[in-house]
Amino acid sequence: MKYMFLFLISFLRAFSYAQDQQEWLVKIGDKAPDFSFTLADSSLKNLQDYKGKVVLINFFATWCPPCRKELPRVQKEIYDRYKTNKKFELFVFGREENWDKLRPFIEKTGYTFPILPDVKREIFSKYANSGIPRNVVVDEEGKIIYLSLGYTEEEFDKLLEVLDKRLN
Repeated sequence: MKYMFLFLISFLRAFSYAQDQQEWLVKIGDKAPDFSFTLADSSLKNLQDYKGKVVLINFFATWCPPCRKELPRVQKEIYDRYKTNKKFELFVFGREENWDKLRPFIEKTGYTFPILPDVKREIFSKYANSGIPRNVVVDEEGKIIYLSLGYTEEEFDKLLEVLDKRLN
């Protein structure tokens, strides 16, 4: 019985990992799909503009409870720490949300990191099919070095480790 239980646990973990991988359209080691976006100042950028920097891309929605747990940590433990580091950029994209939803959310929360609209999932759909929050870390060469889906304290701590190793 004990071995059957251990087998079942191993199977469920493997199944869960496989499910997570199916949710992604990219994998660690891939070149990050390029995309264009408009900053709050109306300037048009694309991911390639940030080659030579470590870029953290976060996908969230204002209505998403796990996202609301994660974003205060993004502010305090990532953005406040690395915002003056010339080798780092952070972009948080509101999946299926426009400025009409994002501006009041930014004002209410007081977040100072860049929160930008991805109204039609044009950016999100290059990386995944469903599920938020998501984090993607792109290295200086444009390769994906970290992916996470959902929010747990343990997973967020792994994200912090990845950033710390690259930026310190």
